[in-house]
Amino acid sequence: MNYRALGNTGIVVSRICFGTLTISPLQRNLSLKEGCRVLDRAVDQGINFIDTADLYRTYPYIREALKRKPDLIVSTKSYAYDKKTAQETLTRALKETGRDYVDLFLLHEQEGPLTLKGHEEALQFFLRQKEKGLIRAVGISTHFVAAVKAAAKISEIDVIHPILNFRGMGIVDGTLTEMEQAVATAYKAGKGIYVMKALGGGHLLKNFEKALDYILDFPYTHSIALGMQRPEEVDANVEYFAKRDISEQLRRQLKQYKRELIVEYWCQGCGNCIQRCNQSALHLKDGKAMVDQDKCVLCGYCGTVCKELAIKVI
Repeated sequence: MNYRALGNTGIVVSRICFGTLTISPLQRNLSLKEGCRVLDRAVDQGINFIDTADLYRTYPYIREALKRKPDLIVSTKSYAYDKKTAQETLTRALKETGRDYVDLFLLHEQEGPLTLKGHEEALQFFLRQKEKGLIRAVGISTHFVAAVKAAAKISEIDVIHPILNFRGMGIVDGTLTEMEQAVATAYKAGKGIYVMKALGGGHLLKNFEKALDYILDFPYTHSIALGMQRPEEVDANVEYFAKRDISEQLRRQLKQYKRELIVEYWCQGCGNCIQRCNQSALHLKDGKAMVDQDKCVLCGYCGTVCKELAIKVI
């Protein structure tokens, strides 16, 4: 496993970051035992960096992993916008991971200067906790070019977690070239960069090699967050990062596995999921939510606003 310093944070992370959204209740909903089996495989192969969020509800898996390897680097995110919500989400992260600090705490899904301004009170709270040693680095996650550009100019922001893949899937407000340029600028400014959705939320699995080659050859990243639901996926990613190739056995196993977003029959057609989706991948038809699989990036966020629990990524 290759490791890199995460910008100017002083934190050293593995080139692969384990993205826990895929094992969470929002997606595969693995049992604690099953989820820990996948996470343990990653840790055993040298992955020391784990990404989660308050939304994902994966702290129990991470807590178990930390029992085996206490020095893992954990990044979490929340939609906190003021002191109260920031305190609540930080307290939850500390309590549920069983730690007295969080390595990285990010403002989740920032869109640009106005969104950052709207979350200023939460940002300042997290910065104060950083001074106290409860947080080691502060940052943002985003699907927006504008947010990357804005964060690059804010000295207090240490880390940026942007979407990036060879097709530009999921970039909301610009082109792939514009996102590349924004990320490069942030990287050169000393920000820690770990990207998301390199495989397009699973949509680019048929172009597995091309997708990973692109992100590995892009020179302005420190780590790449990959969602993994099975030990075989961990093996394939680690092997490819090391050799730019994977065994035929792993190739066959990967081809047998496909994920997609589904809407269950009991959908009430309330439309909350459509408003929540930044990719315009959902629409109503005959009083039910329908998904355009070509637009969906399998983030699973639409499921968080579905009161009927009718939306799943499986």
